[in-house]
Amino acid sequence: MIIVNVKDGESLDRALKRFKKKFEKTGVLRELRSRQAYEKKSVTRRTQIKKAIYKQGLNQDIL
Repeated sequence: MIIVNVKDGESLDRALKRFKKKFEKTGVLRELRSRQAYEKKSVTRRTQIKKAIYKQGLNQDIL
């Protein structure tokens, strides 16, 4: 459960923004979407490898 304490004088919009950021960090929505349809382990592994290759390419471009 995500708890966001609203400080004195803090706008509701700001507190909602903090809640959304915490919610995004927990990864609840991402996991929910991934569980909607079964994905084979080989497919999961393949997508992870593709992501790693992509990230590695981005890091090489920066350096």
